[in-house]
Amino acid sequence: MLTVLRDAKARNNAIQASALAVVVVVVVSLVVTTHNNLAAQGITSGFGFLQRTTGWDIPFSLLDYSIRDQYWRVLLIGFLNTLYIGLFSLVLATVFGALIGVARISRNPLLRIIGTIYVEIFRNIPLILQAFFWYAIAIHLPPPRRAYEFGESVYLSSRGVFIPSLNVPTWSIALIAVLAVAIVATSLVLRSRRRAAGVLVGGALAPWSIAAMIAFVAALVVLVVREPNSPLLVVPVLKGLRFDGGLRMIPEFSALAASIIVFGSAYIGEIVRGGFNSVNRGQLECARALGLKPWVVMRHIHLPLAMRAIVPPLGNMYVWLMKATTLGIAIGFSDLFMIVSTSINQSGQTIELLLLMMAGFFVINYSISSLMNMLNRAIALKGYESDAKVSGAEI
Repeated sequence: MLTVLRDAKARNNAIQASALAVVVVVVVSLVVTTHNNLAAQGITSGFGFLQRTTGWDIPFSLLDYSIRDQYWRVLLIGFLNTLYIGLFSLVLATVFGALIGVARISRNPLLRIIGTIYVEIFRNIPLILQAFFWYAIAIHLPPPRRAYEFGESVYLSSRGVFIPSLNVPTWSIALIAVLAVAIVATSLVLRSRRRAAGVLVGGALAPWSIAAMIAFVAALVVLVVREPNSPLLVVPVLKGLRFDGGLRMIPEFSALAASIIVFGSAYIGEIVRGGFNSVNRGQLECARALGLKPWVVMRHIHLPLAMRAIVPPLGNMYVWLMKATTLGIAIGFSDLFMIVSTSINQSGQTIELLLLMMAGFFVINYSISSLMNMLNRAIALKGYESDAKVSGAEI
């Protein structure tokens, strides 16, 4: 026995096993105590309530829904709504953030001033205040008959934003998004493996090739699921006091998306600016001394090196912005957080619903972190920032 205690490895293993046993005992005791307290109050535990009907309606849903649907379906709708608003906002925040970041490092003083003012204003205003601001604007737009019209196909009114949409089922859009993520993830895995094996990467793994594959898959899905002899695009048309056809973005969705896009693009702009400024000026001067054109220097030297500094903090920002979608409850958007909160009030299954909500956000944010880590490994140089990881806990 003394010999075992003198062994540092055995002693450490014994300490860790003891600590794990204590944690298990505490968790089990908490579960048993909670179960007994709920039973004493006449509250049933478990997930059987998911098969019960809800009896209440939700204002926004990507799937067909009625008050007779069960709890599992309304929770699925909340999960899809959170994923939809999150991905929509992240894509546009990235685009605007990249433009702001480039403007901040531009040689044009006017662009630098505009970028600086944008960042300093929207980065320093709380996100929830921005959500209330955009929601106030959205609900004070004119009614449909006096809606603001852009290009005879886009309308802004108090009923929401109406834009042309593809004449395909909603689930097909989700399928295209899943296939796009799968293509990107597969390409990143292949790229990182080929780099690890010392093989030059190019050809089918080039960014333009990935974009072409995604466009081809999207076009194929649209052609397969679209009804024959029907138009590809459905344009909103004013009929009486409402618009018919097209895609409607309700005021709650528009306000939450606008706040996340504006707020997130300010931070992403700073991430992009910092990434470009982190590139060693000596490398850029060497490239210019060789007579390379500015766009060649940007494409082959400045941008690749900047991306290696941009990706890790950008992944953290994506995770944070996805969590920020929970602010939709403040303006009435039916995201996962709002639906879980309503379900708790209606069913009383607090613990089970909170566990389901945490599991949903874990799946979304872990997927984002994993994808960004794959991208980081795919573009990392050997021995250069190869250990950088994306984690929501770092924010």
